[in-house]
Amino acid sequence: MSSSGIPHSGQGLSVDEAEDLLRCICFKTGPPRTVGVEVEWLVHELRDPRLPVPPERLALAVDTVRSLPLASAITLEPGGQLELSSPPAGSLMSCVDTLSADLRAVRDALSPLGLSLNGYGVDPWNAPRERILREPRYDAMETALDRAGPAGRAMMRDSASVQVCLDAGHEEPGPLGYHRRWQLAHLLGAVLVAAFANSPVHGGRRTGWRSTRQALWTDLDPARALAPPPDGEPRAAWAAHVLDTPVMCVRGEETPWDVPEGLTFREWLRTGRPRPADEDDLRYHLTTLFPPVRPRGHLELRMIDAQPGPDGWVVPVAVTTALFEDPEAAETVYRAVKPLAERAGPLAAPRNPLWLAAARDGLTDPELHAAALVAFAAALEALPRIGASEAVQQAVADFHERHVRTGSCPADEHLEVA
Repeated sequence: MSSSGIPHSGQGLSVDEAEDLLRCICFKTGPPRTVGVEVEWLVHELRDPRLPVPPERLALAVDTVRSLPLASAITLEPGGQLELSSPPAGSLMSCVDTLSADLRAVRDALSPLGLSLNGYGVDPWNAPRERILREPRYDAMETALDRAGPAGRAMMRDSASVQVCLDAGHEEPGPLGYHRRWQLAHLLGAVLVAAFANSPVHGGRRTGWRSTRQALWTDLDPARALAPPPDGEPRAAWAAHVLDTPVMCVRGEETPWDVPEGLTFREWLRTGRPRPADEDDLRYHLTTLFPPVRPRGHLELRMIDAQPGPDGWVVPVAVTTALFEDPEAAETVYRAVKPLAERAGPLAAPRNPLWLAAARDGLTDPELHAAALVAFAAALEALPRIGASEAVQQAVADFHERHVRTGSCPADEHLEVA
């Protein structure tokens, strides 16, 4: 540990050692048992969400929330968004119940402060927000992402999501095998983007996208937000992708941190410059990659917009969990989305035609609509089998009737929000 508190062993890794480590830590296989969720919220004025919240009031809100006895971890995002991350749960309902209770406590604490939590994929009114966090990581991130244009700042400051975390799956093949789940995540992911798109307005103007948040991720960086090539073996493809993605920053005792341009992690390992890269550097590098599906031992599905209403987040969590954890549903939905691979083509998500259509058109796209109909039907059948409560089943059924059957998404109800 350096005097700055940044871990650094001083023992450089070789490329082979880094590849072996990545294969071990990024796909930890075994029977799927746990589910987790990370929900991000925009913090708005309770009396008028169009008014920006001053930084000092956000700071007070965060201090208040962090004093609560919550099971979930609380994180302040760069633009002042609040993120609640549930602990890994043994079932869908354990996850939903835990996070629901924590969210009620947070809302009860924020209301007397005149603040509320709102679920939009991007802030419809305030853009760009001021960056609240002034830390070396976010200073470096902003410098690196600015090289590709304004999407990075907007992502950091104005966006919010629902991220579903599921086990990587069995080592063996089959509907619950890690290889199949990896493929399913990248095809079903486009359907989830389309069905739950909820960000058609940004900074008071219509953008032409139903999921502006996904459009921002698409433009974020030449490589950092991309998935690996779709036709590779998951462990090998991910390891190569990690090593061939440019380093966002080289942490050091002095600030600001060095933000090299075009230095891949593979080149850093080979040259040992500006200093030897070690295991801690590799693990940190992993946290600076933002693909739509990120393997972190488990699979982190990162493509879903934050949802409207206090409990809207439950629907994408329930649907995604059912389609991955129930073998019959997993097989059904895989057959439904597999033909979408031809439309996606050789380009990596989210820059291929399938994902672009999902973000732009939502479920007005006929192929995505057809896949969503199968996916939601399979999820509704599977939810009782995985122990979902009647309330959760009804919430999914209501979303199905309101949006999926009609070929719409939450964005279609918020085009006039500005």
